[in-house]
Amino acid sequence: MLTVKDIIVRRPTEEEIKECKSWPIWSCEKSTFDWDYTQTETCLILQGKVTVKDRPGSGTVSFGPGDLVIFPNGLKCTWQVAQAVKKHYNFD
Repeated sequence: MLTVKDIIVRRPTEEEIKECKSWPIWSCEKSTFDWDYTQTETCLILQGKVTVKDRPGSGTVSFGPGDLVIFPNGLKCTWQVAQAVKKHYNFD
């Protein structure tokens, strides 16, 4: 079973930033919601602060502006948006 430990959070390269800027933008106000990934998602966080929690479980991963985040297909998690988030995203 996948956990939040399978999420990759890192700083993107300049080339990756350029590519991400061609992707759609998604935004969300402060909130908490469950999400099940049915595809791999790669996103570049532009603003906000998010903690993703295992569902079920207690592991967490946090990320914010400037982070490149890769969510694996099959992950079941809860998003806790502490500050309104805005991101470029792409599904594989």
